Amino acid sequence: MNTHQDCPTGLPIRRNLTAFYALSLLVAILMALVSAAGILYRAIVYPTEALLQTFVPNDVVNLFIGLPILLGSMGLAWRGKLVGLLCWTGALFFVLYNYIAYVFAMPLNWAFLLHLTLAMLSAYTLSGLVASIDGKVVQQRLSGAVPEKFAGGVLAGCGLLFLLRAMGVIVNALSSGTLIAETDLAVNVSDFFISPALVVGGLLLWRRQEFGYVTGLGLLFQVSMLFMALVIFLLLQPLLTTVPFAATDVIVVLVMGLICFVPFVLFARGVIAKQSPSP
Repeated sequence: MNTHQDCPTGLPIRRNLTAFYALSLLVAILMALVSAAGILYRAIVYPTEALLQTFVPNDVVNLFIGLPILLGSMGLAWRGKLVGLLCWTGALFFVLYNYIAYVFAMPLNWAFLLHLTLAMLSAYTLSGLVASIDGKVVQQRLSGAVPEKFAGGVLAGCGLLFLLRAMGVIVNALSSGTLIAETDLAVNVSDFFISPALVVGGLLLWRRQEFGYVTGLGLLFQVSMLFMALVIFLLLQPLLTTVPFAATDVIVVLVMGLICFVPFVLFARGVIAKQSPSP
């Protein structure tokens, strides 16, 4: 007898997802409000030039990338699409990554409290959603249909790259006694927190484990959208602030983003092809 709960549309879930739809919608509303406030009232929300240069462009990115990918993946999951369910986890992870950086950079004010709420709420919703997915069923559907080795290797490699970079910056600052700018520290702390998830998820996917299949597409989606968001951020920054345009950085980020986007597309194609259980 099956122990998992397949909803009428065929999603492999262990429990009803109504609470997670509601929590994710709350995340989307809060993200829209704090991003709009950061853009419209930038001098109040971001009292220093460094905060303004970093987070005003990022607020635009959150509105035009973070919000649509969260609502879009939720919508696909609501329609019973497995690709939407798995990408939903990645969209929440994207939100969590962003607001960890805000939490570590922002001064103690009302905006900090909203950013902290968003980070905690997205972490709780993400963990609950992942736990609600029946990994055994997902593994059975996707085994052999997705590029486990390629995708797992890219994820683990990106995770190690992010982790080593963050550790290098922090260790160098500690050994030299130099202060890291609050915004740079926040980004590196965020990288440090999310990197283990990429490494573990990539290795488990490489080994064809249940959890790797559950998280693989979401992690690839998160990293791909992260690089896309970074490109848009680098393009917007000189328009919204006094920071000069960095053409070399844009090219490097585009290349790295493509490395992640290719396995994401291949993985998504495999998931779509295996949308419904075999008869």
